[in-house]
Amino acid sequence: MQKKLDDSGKKNAKQDESAKPAAESAAANPYALSDPAEFTRNMMRVGQQSQKLLSDFMKRQTGAAREPLDPLNIAQPFLELMKAMSTNPTAIVEAQFQLWKDFMGLWETTARRMMGSEVEPVVQPKPGDKRFKDKDWQENQVFDFIKQSYLLTANWIQNTVAGVEGVDADTKKRVGFYTKQFVDAIAPTNFILTNPEVLRTTLQSNGENLVKGLDNLLEDIERGGGQLSIRQSADAFRIGENIATTPGKVVFRNELLELLQYTPTTDEVYERPLLIFPPWINKFYIMDLRPENSFIKWLVAQGYTVFVASWINPDRRLAQKSFEDYMREGIFAALDAVHAATGVKDPNVVGYCIGGTLLTATLGYMAAKDDDRVNSATFWAAQADFSEAGDLTVFVDEAQLEAMKQQMEAAGGVLEGSKMATTFNMLRANDLIWSFVINNYMLGKQPM
Repeated sequence: MQKKLDDSGKKNAKQDESAKPAAESAAANPYALSDPAEFTRNMMRVGQQSQKLLSDFMKRQTGAAREPLDPLNIAQPFLELMKAMSTNPTAIVEAQFQLWKDFMGLWETTARRMMGSEVEPVVQPKPGDKRFKDKDWQENQVFDFIKQSYLLTANWIQNTVAGVEGVDADTKKRVGFYTKQFVDAIAPTNFILTNPEVLRTTLQSNGENLVKGLDNLLEDIERGGGQLSIRQSADAFRIGENIATTPGKVVFRNELLELLQYTPTTDEVYERPLLIFPPWINKFYIMDLRPENSFIKWLVAQGYTVFVASWINPDRRLAQKSFEDYMREGIFAALDAVHAATGVKDPNVVGYCIGGTLLTATLGYMAAKDDDRVNSATFWAAQADFSEAGDLTVFVDEAQLEAMKQQMEAAGGVLEGSKMATTFNMLRANDLIWSFVINNYMLGKQPM
């Protein structure tokens, strides 16, 4: 019996010794699969969840109102661009030759690097591009090649579109905008096998991240009623800690707004108060986050009495309110309330974003009526001349406005917040869409 025990002990010792190289190999190679059996089980769970996702999608399509095939009116400008390109085949050949030349340079530098030479990258991400911050995008030759291949191709696509002649400026802007959406979507960071962080996490967790990510995806689709509603952390902002940190009080309210007053924290105060109109598609506390970056806190510390409009979230009850109503029940009502609270009839006024656009229109009306209740006006990121309105013009052609009108009528006269959020997210898709896709669905982490 003792001999058997000794033999068994020797056998276990040998097994432990044989396991060491595998463990050491896994530690040395972050892309080694740690437990194939567990990985297989998790992939089966991913397959089951994917089937449920597809099944739920098909059920929602049965009997549902059909969405327009091209609600953003993308096809027509692309057809016009292709027509213009077809009239200049020489430009197409030159563009193809430039792409070939760029890749020849990339292949040459990659080969030299593989042979141990120090080489400069052929192309680098633009400053502020956070997608390639993982160290393996620079240190791992495979991922560095993937990154540079993508950047070369992305730049080539966008430059080719921008260089097409024979199309009007609006068409080129629309095509350029949606081309960038496509280019952002196909980035290697958005795919499991070509994102080093996601690939490492998948192999080291045996695919557990993908299971959690699909759970997050299913929850977001369920919460959005069949539409993807990317969840963000509900705990990210806490009133009084990192939003709305400056003490204030509501001194007036009506159907469209609540007016907040903030008292100066100095012994001496300015006689004339400051009245701020933020956008109604945002919240007033964008100016009052943490104490160290709160504009409102800074103002009261300088001796200003500050009033800020907090616009009411619209619902069906406000469906008939017009831009004129926002002028009369918004700006005019706030001016009257400031006068009642301070005795000052002509405060200094700030208009931010669409709040500034409203203020501009109101000042024009007031000038026509000899109304002098505003001492001075300051504008932040506020457009008055919309002849060059930037990327937002992509969303306001006649076809899209008609589609938006139908959506609003179906929703009781208001535009759903999710629709507007999608528009603004597309303006910075990498930061506001794809970063959440990677974090929530590919890495399987809790929402940021």
